[in-house]
Order: sequence, then C-alpha cells, then structure tokens
Amino acid sequence: MVSKRRLSKLEDKQASTEEACKAKKEQLSKKIKKSHASNEVEDDDSVFVKLLKTSGLILKTGENQNQLAVDQVAFQKKLFQSLKKHPSYPKVIEEFVSGLESHIEDHDTFRNCLLSCERLQDEESRSEGSMGTSYSKSLIKLLLGIDILQPAIIKTLFEKLPEFLFVKVNSDGINMPRLIISQLKWLDRVVDGKDLTTKIMQLISVAPVCLQHDFITSLPEILGDSQHADVGKELSVLLVESTQLTVPILDVLSSLQLDPDVLSKVRQLAMGKLDSVKLDDLPVIIKFILHSITATNAFEVISELRGKLDLQHFILPSLLHASQIQSKRKGGASSSGNQKSNDPDCVTLIFDVIKSAVRYEKTISEAWVKTLDVVMLFIIYGTNPQTKKYIERVLRSKIRSGCFDQQLLEATFCVHFMVLEEICPSILLVAQSLFHSQDQSITLFASLLYKYSFRIFDTYCQQEVVGALVTHVCSGNEAEVDAALDVFLELTILDPSAMRLNAVFVKGLLDYLDNMSPQQIRKLFHILSTLAFSEQHEASSHIKDDMHLVIRKQLSSTIVKYKLIGIIGAVTMAGIMAADRSESSNWSQGRADADNEQCTQVTSLLQLVQSCSEHSPHASALYYDEFANLIQEGNMAPKTLEWVGQTICTDFQDAFVVDLCDVSEGAYPFPVKALYGLEEYNTRDGIAINLLPLLFSEEFAKDGGQMTSQESGQKLVSPLCLAPYFRLLRFCVAKQHNGSLEEIDGLLDCPLFLTDLEPGDRLESMPTKERSFLCSLIFLTLNWFREVVNAFCRQPSPEMKGKVLTRLKDIVKLQGMLEKHLAVTPDYVPPLANFDLETLDVIPYNSSASAKSRNKGKIRGRKQKPDDGKASSPDKLAKEDNSECEPVASGRSQLEQEFTGKEARTSVSLQNYRAFFRELDVEVFSILRCGLVTKVILDTEMHTEATEVLQLGPPELLFLLEDLSQKLENMLLPTCTKRMSFLKSKGSRNIGFSHLHQSSASEVVYGVVKLMTPMCNHLENIHNYFQCLVPENHDVVGGPRGNAQEYQIMSSCYLRLLQIFHWLFAWSGFSHIENHRFLCSALEVLTGRVTQLQRNESLEELISQSFSYLQNFHLSIPSFQCGLCLLRTLMALFKRSVDPAQKKEKIASLARQFLCRAWPHGEKEKSTLFRDQLQDLLCIYLEHTDSVLKAIEEIAGVGVPELIHSPKEASSSTFPTLTRHTFVIFFRVMMAKLEKTVKDLQAGSAAQPPQVHEEKLLYWNMAVRDFSILINLIKVFDSHPVLHACLKYGRLFVEAFLKQCMPLLDFSFRKHREDVLSLLETFQLNTRLLHHLCGHSKIHQDTRLTKHVPLLKKTLELLVCRVKAMLVLNNCREAFWLGNLKNRDLQGEEIVSQDSQGSTAEESEDNTASQVSQSNTAQDSDEGEASDGEKEQHSEDSEDSLD
Repeated sequence: MVSKRRLSKLEDKQASTEEACKAKKEQLSKKIKKSHASNEVEDDDSVFVKLLKTSGLILKTGENQNQLAVDQVAFQKKLFQSLKKHPSYPKVIEEFVSGLESHIEDHDTFRNCLLSCERLQDEESRSEGSMGTSYSKSLIKLLLGIDILQPAIIKTLFEKLPEFLFVKVNSDGINMPRLIISQLKWLDRVVDGKDLTTKIMQLISVAPVCLQHDFITSLPEILGDSQHADVGKELSVLLVESTQLTVPILDVLSSLQLDPDVLSKVRQLAMGKLDSVKLDDLPVIIKFILHSITATNAFEVISELRGKLDLQHFILPSLLHASQIQSKRKGGASSSGNQKSNDPDCVTLIFDVIKSAVRYEKTISEAWVKTLDVVMLFIIYGTNPQTKKYIERVLRSKIRSGCFDQQLLEATFCVHFMVLEEICPSILLVAQSLFHSQDQSITLFASLLYKYSFRIFDTYCQQEVVGALVTHVCSGNEAEVDAALDVFLELTILDPSAMRLNAVFVKGLLDYLDNMSPQQIRKLFHILSTLAFSEQHEASSHIKDDMHLVIRKQLSSTIVKYKLIGIIGAVTMAGIMAADRSESSNWSQGRADADNEQCTQVTSLLQLVQSCSEHSPHASALYYDEFANLIQEGNMAPKTLEWVGQTICTDFQDAFVVDLCDVSEGAYPFPVKALYGLEEYNTRDGIAINLLPLLFSEEFAKDGGQMTSQESGQKLVSPLCLAPYFRLLRFCVAKQHNGSLEEIDGLLDCPLFLTDLEPGDRLESMPTKERSFLCSLIFLTLNWFREVVNAFCRQPSPEMKGKVLTRLKDIVKLQGMLEKHLAVTPDYVPPLANFDLETLDVIPYNSSASAKSRNKGKIRGRKQKPDDGKASSPDKLAKEDNSECEPVASGRSQLEQEFTGKEARTSVSLQNYRAFFRELDVEVFSILRCGLVTKVILDTEMHTEATEVLQLGPPELLFLLEDLSQKLENMLLPTCTKRMSFLKSKGSRNIGFSHLHQSSASEVVYGVVKLMTPMCNHLENIHNYFQCLVPENHDVVGGPRGNAQEYQIMSSCYLRLLQIFHWLFAWSGFSHIENHRFLCSALEVLTGRVTQLQRNESLEELISQSFSYLQNFHLSIPSFQCGLCLLRTLMALFKRSVDPAQKKEKIASLARQFLCRAWPHGEKEKSTLFRDQLQDLLCIYLEHTDSVLKAIEEIAGVGVPELIHSPKEASSSTFPTLTRHTFVIFFRVMMAKLEKTVKDLQAGSAAQPPQVHEEKLLYWNMAVRDFSILINLIKVFDSHPVLHACLKYGRLFVEAFLKQCMPLLDFSFRKHREDVLSLLETFQLNTRLLHHLCGHSKIHQDTRLTKHVPLLKKTLELLVCRVKAMLVLNNCREAFWLGNLKNRDLQGEEIVSQDSQGSTAEESEDNTASQVSQSNTAQDSDEGEASDGEKEQHSEDSEDSLD
C-alpha cells in the first residue's frame, strides 16, 4: 500500500486545478455529445476496440467522453478474463496495447482517454443514482488497474508524455503532463515498482522546473513503501544539484519512510540551505528539519537550527518596527493583509510550524528550552502548560546570571513583534509570575516585559498590561507595589496618549491609598497628575475632577492619616501643575495667559493645603517637607517660585526668629539663655531662634493654659515645624539664587534660646515633666542643627565649612547629653521629626537603667534585624554593629563603661530613636573630604583678631560614617533579605529614610563612589593609628593604652568604613550593564592606592588589586567584628572575580588567622551577637579552605583537646576563639560542613580506574575519622545544644554514608578488604554512640531530642540491609550476623529500666574483625535522612545552642 501523506498548500492548489479542469472537460464533452450524432462511436475490427466493447466500454472519437456501460470493477474483471481466455494470449496483450497506441495518436482522443468516462445507466439505476453523483475513472486509469496490462500501459504513457513537456497549456486549461502523471496516483497495486521509479525519476531529470515540482510532489501518491528508500536517495542527490526544488523535495521526503542515516544526511543538506533559500521557503524546510528530529539528536539539531535561523536579516527589523508601530499609533489598528511585503506573513508561518512541533513533540520542546531563546521560551510557556514552572525557573536563573538583559529583550520585541503579539497573554503571565520575585533583577525584567508589551502591542494588549499592573499595585506587597508604580510612571512619560486611554483603571487605585506608603502615594498622584495636566486634552478633564475631589475630601478629614494623604497628593499635583513648560512650547500671549491662570490655580491649591493643616503641627510639618521636596526637584515655574519665596521667608522670620534683646520673661521652668552661637553678636542687632519659649508655649497649651503668645496677638506656631520650615526656606532661597545661601547664612551661626542642657547632679531629682521638657528641647535643638548642616554643607566658603564642622561637634556633644537624659526618663516619647505616615504609630524604646539586658536585645532585634532567619544575614551584622557602637555616639566606649559603674549602666542607644531625628541628606557626606579648615575670627571692627584651625575629628567622623552605613544598608540591601514579618509595620525599616528613597539606588551608589578617595584616606589613617598599638610580636592589636574612649571611637570608625565598602561592593545592581562604570570607578580608586593605574585596565585586574589593598588591613583589625566585616568585603570582591582560586585561598587563610587571634577583652562570648559572628566566620573558613576534612580534624583534634585540659575560663591556645562558651558553635558548624562535604562527593562507579577508587576510599576514611572525633566529644560536652546538633547532623552523615559510600564499598571490598573492614569497624563505634544517645534522650524525656529517634531507627534498618547486601554481593555472607544491643547512656552505663534481652551478643567480641564490624555496624547506626520537618527546627536548634 502506498503510504498516506499530508497534502501541502501547494498540492491542495494543484488538486483544485485538476478538478476544475475535469469539470470543464465534462461540460465541454456534454456539449459536444449533444451536438454530434451517434455515428461518432469508434467501430473498427481491432482487438483493442472489440475487447473493450465486449467488456462494456464504448470508445468515442474526437473529444467525446468514452461511455462505460457496466460497473468499473466489473469492466476490469471482464476485460482481464477476456484477455486471459483469448486464444492468442499472451500475444493478444501486445495487440491490445498496439491498438491503444493507434487509438491515442490523436491528441484529442488521448486527452479523452485520460479524462473520466461517462457512465451509462438504465432508468432504475438512474433514479437510484439521482440522489448522488457517480464518478468513473478514465480509460487509462481502468487499464492500469489490470495487472497484465499495467507494465505495457505505463511504458506507453512514458513514451507519450515527452510530446507534451514543452507544449503550452491549451485554452481549456488542461495540463497534459499533469493529467498523464495523475493516472499513476493511488493505484491499487504497482506490478513493477522499481521500473516505475526509474522511469519517473528519469522523467523528472529532463522535465522543466515547473513540471519537476509537480512530478516530485506526486511521488508519495504513486510509489509504494518498498520504493521509498531508492526515491529518497535519488531526491537527496537532486537536492544537492537544484536549489529551486528544495521545497518540493523536502515536502516529499517528510512523507517517505527513510532510513535514519539517509534522513540525517538530507537534514544536513537542508540545514546547509537555510542561509541561501528565500524566506518563503523557510517554513517547509524548518518543518522537515523538526519532523526529522529524534530524542537523541534533538538538542544538537535545534541548536544548529537556532544558530542558522537569523530572521533579523530577512524582515528588516528597524523598518518593520518603525512602520508598524507608527501605523498602530496614528491609524489605530493596521491590517497586516494590506502590507505589500509577504515577509511578516512568512515569519508568522515559520513560528506556526515551530509552535506545532513543540506542542506535540516533548523532545523538541525540551530542546528549544535548552537553546535559551527568549521568543521560544514565551511560545513554549503558552503552548505547553505543564512546562510553565520549568520555564519560569530557567528565566529566573538566566536573568540572575545576566544572560537575559534589557538590550536582548528590546531587540526581541522589535524583531519578533508580530509573533509576540499573538502570544501576548502568555507574556503577561510570565511577567506576572516574575513580578512576585524578591530579586530586583528579576522584577526589573518583568517590568521591561510590561513596558515593551504596552509600547509595541495593540490597544487590547495595552489594556491587559494596565490591568495586570493594577493587580500588582493592589497586592499589598511593598516591593511589588513600588515596581508596578514605577512601570506606570515610566509608561506615563514615554506614551502619555496611550496611558490616558487607560486612565480609568489607574484612577481606581485612589481607593487603595490606605495601604500605600508615602512614597507610593507620591508616585500614584504623580502618575495621575501627569496624565491630567501635562497636556490640555479633553480626556484629562475627568481625571482632574476626580483628583480634586479626592484631595479636598482627604484634606477636610478629621483623621490625621487621611489629612496627611491629602497633603502629599495636593503638593504632588501642585508640582505637576506648576511645572515650567516654557522651553517646550512657543511663547505667545495665549500661552502667557494660560501660565497666569495655572499659577493662580497652584497658589490657591497650596493656600488650601496650608489652611487645612495650620491647626495641626504634624500636618503643617509634612506640608513643609513635601513642599521642600517639590522645590528641590527644580522644575517649578518662575512665577510660582517667586510667590513661594516671598511668602515663606516672611512667615519663617515671624514664627521662629527673634532679636537677641527680645528675651521673653515668662514663667519658664528654666532660665532662658542664648546658647550655641558661633559669633559674638551685639545684643542689639543679633538674632536667635526662639526655641525654648515656643516649646514651653506648646507644652503649656497642652496642659490647658492660656498662652502668652495669643494674648499678645501673635500666631501660634509649633517648634515641630522649625526644621521642616527651614528646609523649605533654604531650598527656595537656593533655587532663587543659584545655590547660594548668603541671604540666610545668619541662621548658621545664630544662637538658640535654650537653657543649660548639661545634666548635673540634680537631673535624677527633677520632676518627670521637667526632664521630659529638657529631652524635647535637646531633640529639637539636634534636629535644627542637622537641618542647618544639610543646608550649608555644600557652601564653598571656608568660613562656612568651619562653621558646619562646629555644628557637627555640637551635634555629637548634644547626643551625649541626650543619652544621659533619656537614661533617667524611661517613659519619655520624643517629638516627631519625620512626618510620613509610617511614623504615626512609632513608639521609641528607652533602654533605662532598670531595663533587663534581654529586653534590650529584643527591642534591638526588632528595630535593627528584621530578618532573624539566618545567622549570617547582613541585617544581623547591622544589629551586631549597632550593638558594638551604641555608646559611641556620645563618645563613650564599652571599655570605659566597664570602669564607670553606674554611669555605664544608664547609657542608652540613640539608634532606637531614629524616627525622631531629622534625616541627613546625602550631600552632607561631602564633609568627609574636608581636611584642615582655617576659621577667621574678626573683631568688632571686622579685622582679623585670630585664626582657628578646624578638622573633622573622630567623633564627628563616626557620626557621619554611622549614618552613611545605615543609608547604604537600607538602600542597597536586597529586598529579599530585608523582608519583615507581617506582624511588624511594613514601613518601620524605612523610617528616617524618606528623602533617601526619593533617589534611586544607582544615584546613591554614584555619590558613594565619589567619596571613595576620602574614605580610603580615613581608612588608612585609622589603620596607621592601630598599627602604632600593635605589640612587637604582631599577634594582635593592642588594647587601649590610655584613652579608652578614643580607642573605641577609632575602632567603630574602622568598622563603619568596612561596612560601607561591604554594602557597596555587595550591591546586586552592579550586575546591570549601566552600573558597570560605577563598579570600575570604585575599583580604580582602590587600585590607585596600591599601584599606578593603567589605562583600559581589565575588570579582573582591578578586582585583584583592590582585593590586595583591602587585605593589607588585616594586621590592624582592632575587633572581631571588624575582622568579620573585612572578610565579607573581600568575599564581595571574590564573587565578582572570574579567577577566584587564589582569592579563595587568601580568604581561608585570613579567616583562620582571625580564629587563631586572641582578641581584646570586652567581646561578649555569651552574647547572641558574638556567637552569630563567630558562626559566620567559621563558616567562611570551612567554605573557602582547600580541605574541609583537614580543617575539621585540626580544630577537633588539636583545639578541642587543648580546651579540655585548660582551666574553666581559659581557651584553646591554638584557637583562642574556642572556649567552653563557644564550643557549641564550633561543634555545630563542623558537623554541618562535614555532612555537606561528604554529601557532595560522588559515589563513583565500577567502571572508574582503581586509582580513583583508592582516592575515594581514603577520603571516606578521613571523613569517618573526623566524624568519630566529633561524635566522641559528646562524652565531655553533653549540653542539650551539642546533643541536638549531634543527632541532627549525625543522622544526615549516616544517610550520606549509605548513599555515597556503600556503592563504593560494593566494588572495593574484594581488592581492599582490610581497608573496608577497618572503615566499617570505625563507623560501627560511632553509630553505637549514637544508639547510646537515643537511650539518653529517652531516659531524660527530652522531646526535642526524642523526636529524632524514629528516624534513627529507620536508618539503622537501612544500614543493616545495605551492609548485608554488600556482603552477599561479594560472596561473604557468612561474615554477617545479627545481635541485640543493650540500651545505655552516654557514659556507657546500662539503662536497667528496660529489657535487655540478647545483651550477650553485644557484649561479646568476636575474633573475626569482619564479623565484629558488620554486626556492630548493623546494630549501631542510628542516623537517618533529614526530613522537611527537621529542617524547620534549625532556628530552634540555633536558639537552643546559644542558651
């Protein structure tokens, strides 16, 4: 039987043409039949005519249809019998064929014989057949169905066919060569298939190209299955010779049953033609290639196909992208059918072929995934639902590694626009899934998917994109909401007209303001305001109305939260309305009138906000801060800015500035003095900040008294607004005077009306109300100075720089005073300094003298360590850093506190009061560049009286570095590591960083990179300071030798500098191409400190030199915490290196040095912080050392015995960090790393060389020896955390032994019998001790230990069976015997409360070592594989171990 084939589009066209020709011929024949008489019947005496007539067929002359009087099968049967029974058979066949040849010499008669016959029917048959149409074969087709005639008829046809090869088609449209070949199709049987194949292939070789195409596509319908191989070979040869026939040949070959070798050869030929064929031919070629793929070669073929299939050269991406997107934007939706070029349609067909292949062929789908083609990943994601999770994992992995970046994605959308638009829903599903990730790079990739889908696809897809982003905004996930709003903001700027069409969906987000942070509220109002006011558009009117309605409703609310939301929204909207558009539009009188009207609207809106907030200090302060941020952006129209400047300057002076001579003489609880003035003012013309009277008036008003300010007709103002109002004033002045603040420079050095703030002996005896008043006064003074430093830090005048340094000294001094006041005022709540919504519910924690240390640790963990999951997390490091440096803010060190008794116990940490201090701007850190500053002191006649040299001292340096480190931690730390519990306020971590978050992470990094040189200078100066303290033996940095306070401050500065470097180089944003220049700039600064910087130096060389520079500081490290931070910084550089081998060795060596160093006293060995740090350091050492087993053996075999034989409070001499308090940390880390090391070791196979088996056997001997050393330590150290770690990791080790070591012993037993027995004997002793540990946990009824016992028993059974199987495999079954063990405790004493049957088997020692080892191994191994539930207990283990 001839195999069935799927008709191509070309064949369908051919079939329809043939049917049309037949229909025309039938109509023509009927007309001729009606017009001719019956004497047109062929009526000669030839054998051919007689036999046909006898069989039931009447021949007609000319163009008339031959008539068939009987059924076709009956005709063939009767003719066959007539020929067989003819007297002259088989000679009669020749006569019959000769008669046929004579009959078809006339072309019209020949054509009539090739067309279908007319069926003659009687009346009955005709009535029955009237319901349908009867089809009769042609005469030639009927004759070909007779086996004895078929070879001769085929020969006649092929002899006749060349006459028509080069003849044009007649007017009736019948193509004779095609008609002749069609007679050979779908024959019931081919008598001589080989001869037919030879003839048709010869015909193909001489036929014109147009007919060659038809002949080739007819082959599957003509030939039988036995001829497929020969035809395949012939066609493969023809494929090489003729490129024009590539499509029909491949189309036919895909329908033939070919040998795999032939198919592979043809596939290679087809692959080679991909570069040279037309785009129209690609779908057929790709279809053949994909259908010829097998499971073994799928990835290889797909990879080669992907490499050759470069569609960018075919469809001209730039032209296609520009023309189609412009037509979509201008004309709405353009029809692809109207395009002149067919190239996009061909590309669509190509991807349709690929889609079909990946939908039904799993191997092809998996191979396409491995090629990592972005378009194909999207197609497969939408085609095969079962592959979605796998595709998402692949995308995440490649995005993290940097393989899929913005440039690649943009090119993909531009080139494959039409294909991607068809699978837009799949792309949006991918983006939605990736958007949930906590990895910033993955979220950015998802944002790009949304952005390109919106910009390139049609309006329907745009609406879907907006809907998906709205869903993300309503999700409640802070990072997800921020990212979605950022996408909205970018789309609003790039394509406002398209976004305006979808504004109704964005506008609906106004209903979800309650769940948004202040920064998110700003973004949302910025988006809506841009759509409403950026252009005068009719579609914007409803947005304006809704925004005004929402803002007025919020401002008039009596609930503070909603009022604040209204203020943020109103100021944001005012900023868009007041934007300066003079450069983007032509000046005209109409434009001027519009600007005036706009200015009027802005001023009225701002006046509305001010009037609604003037009765609430909190709301007023937020209004000033928001307005200041608006002016800082610098895009406000000049007229509006002028109005603001005039209003603000006057109001500030009236509210807060008074003359020095106007000292109020009210009933104040403290004497009012002008303090902290930097100039000697004349009391007649000097000014001061009226702070204490304002604060007293506000406090007095709270108590229900009548204020003197109201009595005098003055407007009541709150001191809370002092710092925010000044911030607004200085931005306005700077904007009007090109950055100069000379107009308000008097506020830098003017004094404040205060009282004596230095706590004296009577501080504790003061009433609580007075102490709280003094604390509030100090807070307000500090915030004023912080804003003053923010304002004047960038002024170029040396005199102003000197005054700024003086203000920094005042800040440090006041913080010291504040700590003393807070220590004796436990329930005090300071006045707010940051007025975002996130600070509404903030309550500070005061670590008073009566507070317990554990409570202090808890609150510090809540504030500074949002993620308690991992001991090595960066947040934990921040917590530890704050712990070490808490007292430093006031200049007091931990070492000094140990000798100051009561004063030390009353110290508190100002880190817990971060929400109550004004935020320092990033520009403040330019002070780090200051060297020596000369301050000129003038006399009354403005002559130089004296000069004073100022410089940045250690306390001021520490103040700046602490704040910079906290900013970098908050900004650069990955979101996934700083995610907080749902029980905590979602914004608590960002309190005090609202101004910082208005800048991007890249901008912050750029600012820090510019500070690299001064920070390196400070780092080297501190290094030199500690080098002078190093003893002659260079063992450890010496402790404080005189000034303990200075030592601790310098140590804390060291730590903060290393932390800053760590946050910087560990930033994940450096993986993006646009941030590479920042990384290179930072590394160039470090490299320049070591060697002469070369031009165009490679990144790897910069990393190596920077690594060496930082490594050189290890000798001057003053504290354990600084050493750990230095290692983390080096590891951040190590991870960016492409050749990390040498750096890995240096990190391991440095970590070992820190473990072997005796650190100064004062490290809290029993504290959780120090234990976490020690665990991190030990993990770093074991992860980077060359041999984990040797390192563990050194610590457990050398360090621990030294500890055991040392006094109780002493430590190991080799590892001074190893003490009885820290032993549990060492033990747990060593057990965990030992198990991980053996688990990663491959089991091996019998086919490996014997040398490999010996090496692995030796490795396992070392691992079991280390395991034995560690397990036996529980006899000495039997605390609960140690026993818990022993059960947990010991069980995992035995499980790894079963999976990794036992297969090795299977094929090593015969060659290394003694070694294997020795290994099992050693392991037997360890598992026996684990069995004793199970008994110990049961008798003590410790549920935290007994929950491991069932898994231990399960592993025991597995090991018994596995050892027995190994012995049976090696024909040594007699060496295995089974006995019972007695239950014993850790000391080996029998537990008598349980039955001890069969104890003789355990107590007796067999003479045969193999028997002993196998028996004990079978009985004593008690460890099992860790389950998921066990993993969940890790945090509990850590807590238990630190008790």
